[in-house]
Amino acid sequence: MMKLRILANILFALVFLLRPIIVPAQSSPQAQAIEDYVRSEMQRQHIPGLSLLVSKGGKIILSKGFGMSNVELQVSVKPETMFQSGSVGKQFTATAVMMLVEQGNVGLDDPLSKYFKDAPKAWNNVTVRELLSHTAGFGDYPKDFNFRKDWTEDELLKLVESIPLAYEPDTKWAYSNLGYLTLGILIHRVTGEFYGDFLQQRIFHPLDMTSTHIISEADIVPNRAAGYRLVKGELKNQEWVAPAINTTADGSLYFSVLDLAKWDAALYTEKLLKKSSLDQMWTIAKLKSGQPNKGHYGFGWFIDDRQGHRCIHHDGAWQGFQTAIDRYVDDQLTVIALSNLSGSEPGKITQHVAEMYLAGK
Repeated sequence: MMKLRILANILFALVFLLRPIIVPAQSSPQAQAIEDYVRSEMQRQHIPGLSLLVSKGGKIILSKGFGMSNVELQVSVKPETMFQSGSVGKQFTATAVMMLVEQGNVGLDDPLSKYFKDAPKAWNNVTVRELLSHTAGFGDYPKDFNFRKDWTEDELLKLVESIPLAYEPDTKWAYSNLGYLTLGILIHRVTGEFYGDFLQQRIFHPLDMTSTHIISEADIVPNRAAGYRLVKGELKNQEWVAPAINTTADGSLYFSVLDLAKWDAALYTEKLLKKSSLDQMWTIAKLKSGQPNKGHYGFGWFIDDRQGHRCIHHDGAWQGFQTAIDRYVDDQLTVIALSNLSGSEPGKITQHVAEMYLAGK
């Protein structure tokens, strides 16, 4: 019996010694420098919690959580932590519309009156393309908008229809949440499905983005982060809004950096859309004058040149959360940061982290 025990111990030791040693990518000196930078920047911005992801060619090379996802319960952020999207969600709405364009169910140059029969006459001159690129003349939520009223979709549409166009369509650029809210209703009109269900069936499920979905305060959401704001330097919980306001297509999603890594990887392929459609989304839309819009906006994405590197990016802000995704497509480098503090600047972090990687090429 003793001999058998000794033999078992020897075998266990051999297995332990011979097992492959796996060194995670984030243990590299470069990754350590990045972690040190993120921590210092979080301290400077007073960010409670942040999730960071870096991918190269659609493959994760660093994913890490920093700080607290819930300050009251002292729960740490991890890569699986769920944050609210803010306007980073607009790229999913734009992708859904382009899917309908590829199917022939929607035309980019269709007037909105084709889908909204009782719309004001001014909408006869507004196209789907212009809604996607923020050049339609639509504005933002009115200053007196009641975010605590549980609006129906029809009520929201009537509100948007009641607001006069701010300028002649296709002559200027002005960022418009109401434009993307309207695109979500358009998707519903065309497909007969709530736009969030359409995203789930056509994007999230095929990409195995198992944790991404429309915000629901009522649901039990594993790994959900709490959102915060600073009031006179003191940390406070996010302000409450009505449930329906958390379901609009201008940016009302839960997601984690791990799910966004799957999204990023899919954008290197034609799994969701043809390359020609993606290229159109990632090209600065031109105005009637033939000039690129001043917002440098395509469909659901900003497009900029950053020190000679083409960057397709977007940020978001909503209910105590700030988010940023930067895709340096020619370098096949993506950096994503999700934070749980209103008014913070995760985009500054993503840009600096990208510069650290690009400098090390």
